Amino acid sequence: MGRVSQEQARENRERVVRTASRLFREQGTHISVADLMKAAGLTHGGFYKQFASKEALIDEATTHAFGELAARHTAAVEQEAGGRAEAQRALIEAYLSAEHRDNAADGCPAAGLAQDMAREPGASRAHRTYAEGVGAFAEFLATEDEDGIVRLCTMLGAVVLARATKDSPLSDEILAAARAALTQE
Repeated sequence: MGRVSQEQARENRERVVRTASRLFREQGTHISVADLMKAAGLTHGGFYKQFASKEALIDEATTHAFGELAARHTAAVEQEAGGRAEAQRALIEAYLSAEHRDNAADGCPAAGLAQDMAREPGASRAHRTYAEGVGAFAEFLATEDEDGIVRLCTMLGAVVLARATKDSPLSDEILAAARAALTQE
């Protein structure tokens, strides 16, 4: 088999990072390199040509996931006629929905990666990126009266609990209660 061009290698790397970002949020960082590469449509052997280690990929995938989140927040503010407050409300409603609960792969990295990051060494790049991303998310949720941390904790906790109780009526009750608490006028 011939060598791939630099452009193709770059595209392959980006595909692996995007795939890992989704799979890590959905299944956790314990997913095997072989399964991850298969999901990306590439061979297992190509992994170490692209990444020094799985930890290096976890770092990049975490950075990618929080980059996507920040881009969505920026776009939401720009699109909402009511500005930041309306963008925040729309985000809260979408975040605390059954669709978000049921779609961890494309969901919030703060919720999807929380358990894995709790096990990461504090000095790892992924852990630092995660902490910075959570801080930026809380900042986005801030109002004139609050710093956003309570809102973020309520949202994150509700989604984690709703996912853990997904097949019971309690799951929808958790989402509804958190949504009502955060969207009261």
